[in-house]
Amino acid sequence: MSSTELPFVPATNVLPKVAAVRVAEGERLRSVGLPGITLTVRSRPPAREGLPPALYIHGLGGSSQNWSALMLELEGAVDGEAVDLPGFGDSPPPDDGDYSITAHARAVIRYLDASGRGPVHLFGNSLGGAVSTRVAAVRPDLVRTLTLVSPALPELRVQRSAVPTALMALPGVTALFARLSRDWTAEQRVRGVMALCYGDPARVSPEGFRHAVEEMERRQQLPYFWDAMTRSARGLVNAYTLGGQHALWRQAERVLAPTLLVYGGRDQLVGYRMAQKAARAFRDSRLLSLPDAGHVAMMEYPETVARAFGELLVSRGDLRRSGDSGSAGAVGALAPDDLAERVGGATGSGGVYEGAGEVLGAGDVYESVGEASSAEGVSAGAGEASGEGGVSAGVGETAGAGAGAGAGAGAGDGSGDGAVESSSAGS
Repeated sequence: MSSTELPFVPATNVLPKVAAVRVAEGERLRSVGLPGITLTVRSRPPAREGLPPALYIHGLGGSSQNWSALMLELEGAVDGEAVDLPGFGDSPPPDDGDYSITAHARAVIRYLDASGRGPVHLFGNSLGGAVSTRVAAVRPDLVRTLTLVSPALPELRVQRSAVPTALMALPGVTALFARLSRDWTAEQRVRGVMALCYGDPARVSPEGFRHAVEEMERRQQLPYFWDAMTRSARGLVNAYTLGGQHALWRQAERVLAPTLLVYGGRDQLVGYRMAQKAARAFRDSRLLSLPDAGHVAMMEYPETVARAFGELLVSRGDLRRSGDSGSAGAVGALAPDDLAERVGGATGSGGVYEGAGEVLGAGDVYESVGEASSAEGVSAGAGEASGEGGVSAGVGETAGAGAGAGAGAGAGDGSGDGAVESSSAGS
């Protein structure tokens, strides 16, 4: 085996048994078999029948659990599902070992085609944001709206805290780190993850920390854990070098779906300065800036993100505000008529929406008070992005904590794929 090859990963049917993945109250898990992959799908029954479907895509090192808080907030607005990408969460590795963004996007497309749920309200965080951008660009028929939380799109200047993620793509680096960190406890790794991903790690409850430690212990028992991280980091770097129609920024310009962009002022993995560039690249976009949030705003401030998404739906005529007449539900997700009141001023993020009650048009921006001057402007010429290198990062962990990166790349399609399902439910 050459020095650039990764260790053999056992077939799914011979993988060791590990602890069951956590299923929150009211959630359900099911396993969906598709050609070459098996996906675990987390769902929460909607508050009522007839709500439009939504699909949530996590970042690198993360899982569908990263969306549980936002899924709960939006259960009155959408019929939500969150998928574990191949090799992450409770989904086994892909049969062909392909962890490129092309492959991840293809998995999402195949699932949507097989399930018949499209078009969906598509959500993506970090790596999942890059995957979702590609899906929306190549299969606009599958996407109603696009919500991107700290999407891992190419940057000219990379934050120092994101560099370890890029290093994971180099041959031998992951194996070296695994040896150096073999004595680290799950608690140490989780604290490292939270310090990297949260704007304020103190916001994590003791119960949330305990659940994160349990999940870290579970994933460290998986023989393909480091393989999935390394190959995905490599896919990230490869994706950022693509030019022409496959460049992520070029694909962002092709997205037709109304887009909500969410950026955190304390994000150590995706540059806050990229928010304005993204708002210009996506043709029908609005921007939610949260100065106190980190890389996972949907976990840190789910009510605020839910409010912004609700306003996006109002602008499309899909929802009504509380107090308005009509057959659609009220903005947000707590219950058909109370989200607007409950979430209205409760950003909890150090900022208040300017014009949060207005219906914003294409290119308008939600700005958090006191933030706008800190976002560095970046030019966004139509063709400039294809030559950009750089690396962002993802939901999971820094290389120093046990995982890594963000992403970008291409997608295939997947029509007519059959699905085989098995399921379990939370209590």
